[in-house]
Formats: sequence, structure tokens, C-alpha cells
Amino acid sequence: MAIRKKSDEVRINEKIRSRQVRLISAEGEQLGILSLGDALNEANDVGLDLVEVAPNSDPPVCRVMDYGKFRYEASKKVQEARKKTRGGQMKEIKLRPHTEDHDLGFKIKNLKKFLDKKHRVKVSVFFRGREMAFMKAGDDLLKRVAEEVSEIGTVDQPPAREARNRMTMVIVPK
Repeated sequence: MAIRKKSDEVRINEKIRSRQVRLISAEGEQLGILSLGDALNEANDVGLDLVEVAPNSDPPVCRVMDYGKFRYEASKKVQEARKKTRGGQMKEIKLRPHTEDHDLGFKIKNLKKFLDKKHRVKVSVFFRGREMAFMKAGDDLLKRVAEEVSEIGTVDQPPAREARNRMTMVIVPK
């Protein structure tokens, strides 16, 4: 059985090559084996397209349907499936190694909101100048954030140095 690569390879109306086809009506009932001309006339009478749905059977199976509507619904199904697999967006919270408790509280509150909305959250600690000597403070800060949100999120990527002046970790909702 040949595998189709594109939906454009589906043959419709005059592009069907077989002399005889097994015809299925728009309501789904089998009309039997007809010549291609008769099948096209049946489709034209109803004002719909003749679409080859099983080209490898003997004779090929064709269905009377609105091909444009069929393609539209198929693309919507693909789009809906893609939306469900994404699993939320990636949000980012940016911190500094000596962020005060009050400011950190606001950042954690926002982080919890993101997790409630099923978003992944990247927590980054940026270092500038002399702060590069205090990498341990950034690591402790990330661990503290992970403990604060442990009831609604889990650490997907543990704290690690991403660049010379940045440490990151990724938290995902439970």
C-alpha cells in the first residue's frame, strides 16, 4: 500500500484514472460499482466532488463529498491536535543574585500564576560585574524558588549555568 506524502495527491473529479469505481454517496451508503462517467454524473447531480478515498483497492473507492469543506475540517483537526500537544507557552522570570525578599515574593507570585495556567517557566538569575563572584548566591536563590513553588510545580531542568553570566532552571506544572 503506497503512503501519500501530501493531501494534494488525493485525486478528485477528472483526475481519477480508473475506468470503474466503487461509489459511496454523500450520506455514506454504497451505490455499487459504476463507470467513472456515471460516478462523475452522480456527483455533479448533487453538486459535490468525486473524491478517491481508497486508490489501492480493486476497484478504487470514491466518495461524493464537498472536497473544500473536507480539507478545511482536516486542517482544523491538525491545528487542534497541535494546540493540545504544545502544553502551554514558555514564560520567563528574571532575577538578580541579591533580589530582596519583597521583590522575590512578587516574582514567585507571578510564577505561580503562570504554573496555574499550565505554562512552563524558565527562571533566570543574571550576574553583572562583581556579582560573578557570587554564583553560589544565585544557586541558592534558584533552590529557594523551587522550594516555594514545590506544591504546584516540579523542576524540569535543575539549576545550571547557561552562559558566563546567567544561571537558569525550568519549572513545569504538576
